[in-house]
Amino acid sequence: MSESFPFIAAMFASILHVITGPDHLAAVTPFALVAKRKAWKIGLAWGLGHLFGMAIIGLLMAAFSEVISIEEISDYSEQIVGLLLVGIGLWVIYRIVRPGRAHKHMHVHAGDKSLIHSHPHDHSKHPSHDHSHTKLRKQGKLAAFGIGIIHGLAGLVHFFLFLPVLSFETWPEALGYIGGFSLGILIAMTAYAFTIGSVASLAKDRHNESFFTGIRLAAGLFAIIVGVYWILSF
Repeated sequence: MSESFPFIAAMFASILHVITGPDHLAAVTPFALVAKRKAWKIGLAWGLGHLFGMAIIGLLMAAFSEVISIEEISDYSEQIVGLLLVGIGLWVIYRIVRPGRAHKHMHVHAGDKSLIHSHPHDHSKHPSHDHSHTKLRKQGKLAAFGIGIIHGLAGLVHFFLFLPVLSFETWPEALGYIGGFSLGILIAMTAYAFTIGSVASLAKDRHNESFFTGIRLAAGLFAIIVGVYWILSF
């Protein structure tokens, strides 16, 4: 048990770090809503980017701590995070209110009772509709990865979370802590994105367009609010 404790402790610490960061959740939520059932890939992409960004800032600190100010890099990254969140929020709201988004068509659901109803999308006007969704999901993964990198560069809290590594007497314990920390980040955001995407998919499957639009709007406003707070706080 004592040998596995660093791994378990680090994993829970990083999970708490991810889910208690409003900037983390605000950045991923809008992309997860669009990806729906494949939203876990958005969370995984953000987690990998976050780890990559932390690795970059760690290497910079180790190699150039006497030449460059890591604190300044972190502060600038926090500002960039804020600007990105505001941009994401505005992008989400634009996609909701942009002209021409609510074109509709009729179709029939076969079952015990045939049901005819309408909901957004005109496939005759958008022959590459499925392709456009696939492209949007790919863009979402790339965006989540990039934002994760910037999140990894931002915030000196990451260094405090890694300080316990210096106290371990053996390499296996130190590596176990690093591995647990990395795994916790990936698990936390992948699970969060999967949950958000499942809610969005359920709303779509039940053709509850108003509810789906409402949660997208809430996600956009949440990103803007957190982004403005981040800009003003650093």
